[in-house]
Amino acid sequence: MTNWLRAELFVMKSAAIKADLSAVIDAHNIAGDKSAVEEATDALIAPHLNQVDYQIRAAARRMAEFYQLFYLLENDIRRFVESVLSDVYEAENWWAKRVPENVRNYAKSTKDRENREGLPPRSTNPIDYLTFGHLGEIIKGNWDLFAGLFPNAEIERLERVISRLNLARGPIAHCGYLPEDEVVRLKLAIRDWYALFE
Repeated sequence: MTNWLRAELFVMKSAAIKADLSAVIDAHNIAGDKSAVEEATDALIAPHLNQVDYQIRAAARRMAEFYQLFYLLENDIRRFVESVLSDVYEAENWWAKRVPENVRNYAKSTKDRENREGLPPRSTNPIDYLTFGHLGEIIKGNWDLFAGLFPNAEIERLERVISRLNLARGPIAHCGYLPEDEVVRLKLAIRDWYALFE
């Protein structure tokens, strides 16, 4: 079988798997249903949002893809950091022992501010109150534990990858728009993150 045929077969199998997975997600509501309250509030705002310029709505749909990419990446890194540190230290003690004080203070301040505003807690886990940049600080501050997990990466390479990702995150998190060059840079930076483990 030629490489072209192998590639075509791979693409076709991938498409079939994706379709099957989408059907399972839809059938079992894995992504979750909207509550009746949320459905009602959707109906309240729909007439207003339908007035928004088509170009803005089209850009929002496009940017949703990049939000999803970054959501996956950031939360994967969050769980990775937590897993490494909690494996080495007691499950609850790693936060106090291995997270820099200024980072712990940021998480506490954010949680306290949201609590004062009457928001429901987003998590019981303090790492969920940190920004993407904080995750990089924790890794760098515990390089003695993480270095062996990045076999071919020095700390400077890790810093460059985290910095590129953090720059790409800005327009996504702040409702900007990513031009094609930045889309490519974002995807290459995500690949660079996972390449650190190779």
